[in-house]
Amino acid sequence: MYLVESNTIALLFSILSMLCWGSWVNSQKIAAKNWRFELFYWDYNLGVLLMSVLFALTLGNINNAYAGFFANISQASLSNVGYSLMGGLIFNVSNILMVMAVAVAGMAVAVPVTVGIALILGVIVNYLGMPSGNPLWLFLGVILVTGSIIFNALAYKSKAEKNNHKVSKGLLLSVSSGLLMGIFYRFVARTMPDDFTQIQPPGQLNPYTAVFIFALGVFLSNFVLNTFIMKKPVEGAPLTYSDYFKSNIKNHLAGILGGIVWCAGMMFNILGGAKAGFAISYGLGQGATIIAALWGIIAWREFKGAPGRSTVYLSFMIVLFACGVVCMIFARYF
Repeated sequence: MYLVESNTIALLFSILSMLCWGSWVNSQKIAAKNWRFELFYWDYNLGVLLMSVLFALTLGNINNAYAGFFANISQASLSNVGYSLMGGLIFNVSNILMVMAVAVAGMAVAVPVTVGIALILGVIVNYLGMPSGNPLWLFLGVILVTGSIIFNALAYKSKAEKNNHKVSKGLLLSVSSGLLMGIFYRFVARTMPDDFTQIQPPGQLNPYTAVFIFALGVFLSNFVLNTFIMKKPVEGAPLTYSDYFKSNIKNHLAGILGGIVWCAGMMFNILGGAKAGFAISYGLGQGATIIAALWGIIAWREFKGAPGRSTVYLSFMIVLFACGVVCMIFARYF
């Protein structure tokens, strides 16, 4: 089993997770415009599960001093398996609530509110669960990244047309999503030891086992959750399973690719957190919102023709985000 053994590599992995979590949404842009998210989401979940299996059977099964995937999963305690499955369920509910919020109130309201709450709550919960790093630098970084997310929201709001008749419902969905997104990670992280170099009590999971069981929880819960939103969508007509098979291979591959990229981010984040501390790793990972915004600005030209104040907000967003990331890195070294 491969484990990160230096702080520098751990922080690099945490930053890679941020890039993955902020980039997977491009797969939705690749899919056809008429390919509904509910249908895309089946392939996305399949991609998450497939990537977790690939990690488990490769890096998770390397022959060295640490127990590999098969040896680890065979001795996993039911409680730890349950925590990882629960983490997958909570994440899936949170993700779907965020998508519903985007459909109701738009990205400018839903994503910054959801991720802002998740960032603050997630860092606090994970720091209390496994204190690691300088809390002054860590929470200063959280404040700066949260400020960056707020400027991201202001930039989108200044660009968007005034269409806020459903904002209150969208805010409720976003807050609910943020609260769940802020706690799902701890359910997975608590199944692993604080220090992998020490002899571990039986029943604990390694990162590859934990992420695989988490992905299984996401995949299995989707049969209930996604089926429900297909029947009761927040926008558009109800869907049936047969609609999933009516599309072309490009749309299916786009969804699977999105899931693969997101799961790679989760794996990098867990591996980095096992060394640098889960609070630091999760905090860096949730900067993904800004990466997604940069994709929108640079690749998809979403701010073309936007008012001049949008440029000012975006400049503040980038500066605060960069400062926040530096502070979180300092939290590990100073």
